[in-house]
Amino acid sequence: MKIIIAGAGDVGFHLAKLLSYESQDTYIIDFDGEKLEYLNNHLDVITKKGDATSIKLLKEIGIDSADLLIAVTDSQNTNFTISVIGKSLGAKKTIARIDNPEFLNDCEVDFKKFGVDFMISPQELAANEIKMLLHQSSFNDTVAFESGLFNVMGTELTYKSPLVDLTVKEAKQKFANVDFITIAIKRENVSQTIIPRGNTTYKLHDQVYFSVPNYSIEDLYPIIGKEQFNIKNVMILGGSSIGQKTARHLCEDNFKVKLIEKDREKAEMLAETLCDTLIINGDGRDLELLEEENIRETDAFIAVTGNSETNIMSCLVAKSKGVKKTIALVENMDYIDISQTIGIQSLINKKLIAASNIFKHIRQGEILELANLHNIDAEVFEFEVQPNARVTKKPIKELRVPKEAVFGGIIRDGKALMTFGDMQMQSGDKVIVFCLPEAISLVESLFK
Repeated sequence: MKIIIAGAGDVGFHLAKLLSYESQDTYIIDFDGEKLEYLNNHLDVITKKGDATSIKLLKEIGIDSADLLIAVTDSQNTNFTISVIGKSLGAKKTIARIDNPEFLNDCEVDFKKFGVDFMISPQELAANEIKMLLHQSSFNDTVAFESGLFNVMGTELTYKSPLVDLTVKEAKQKFANVDFITIAIKRENVSQTIIPRGNTTYKLHDQVYFSVPNYSIEDLYPIIGKEQFNIKNVMILGGSSIGQKTARHLCEDNFKVKLIEKDREKAEMLAETLCDTLIINGDGRDLELLEEENIRETDAFIAVTGNSETNIMSCLVAKSKGVKKTIALVENMDYIDISQTIGIQSLINKKLIAASNIFKHIRQGEILELANLHNIDAEVFEFEVQPNARVTKKPIKELRVPKEAVFGGIIRDGKALMTFGDMQMQSGDKVIVFCLPEAISLVESLFK
């Protein structure tokens, strides 16, 4: 497959990184020579410096033979233009990063007629993820598959968790009445994500990811040593696009929302457009202001300003004031690995979310869903089992599943089933798979 990516920012880089583990013919276009040089030194891609709206440049790299053109520059107008030009020059499919909500929500205009096949909004995706995190308050990362029939949920183990110092095998024996599979562990001072086996031991402060059917979520809380708590009062720091979308989504779900915006003119505009949200004009880093706004009675604090440092520090302040749930927007990629170790409960990076969302369009037809877990360089896939696929030939324990991958569950005829060794998959099953990048192609071959 020939793929052309316009934009070598964080979204483009993460996409290129995912593609570099495969034999995809990938081209990256950008004005920034330093970014392209970094890509050349670290990934197996072809780079081209220049303007992706240039017809001459697009023809030089063979746009007429491109299977997919992905426009993810920082400008939505540029992305739209690139897609229109690329499609007219022969690209089979185009995807554009667009931020305008009018383009995304029930728009009367058919943009496919102009050459834009798909549009994604990192801000909209991030706002949806924040809402999901608030609904699963004791977990710091969560992904729902098939409307929540299966869920991948992450949390840090504290001294209150009975899992600490048990092996995976011992935990399954001790909690045999609860259906869950441990699919990944992120450990302090260990760079590589751990794919747990039976003899893997849970340790204090491990960030553990579980695959759990909806009927077992409540039973998982005692195992992780935490209690589910209801979130009603939410405070948002930052009237950014993500802050606005998050406030709107949460008010629709009957949360009580306060939004703090430093810029007076912007705060006045937000007060007019977000009718159900209390808008406060002030500096969210001001402790006196937070106390005046009853920070101690707030259930969740969400920091989504354009500054990663501000978001991290304000969440730490909120946590020190007794706020149960904190979520920080972390755009600086260097901070992602340290955010949770210093006490940030949940973090989001809209560019990584967007890259994973786009990646679904790159995969073959048997992949229904794909999600990225924060702080882990890996993906969670939902595959649909095709007739006569390799996974249908033998029980799971006899399949040659790469050690860098683990099955997290099966959805069969609308029911969630656990994937134990004696189970054999059937055509039409939907399978949750956690996979490190280097094993993606091997896992895909099992479903062909």
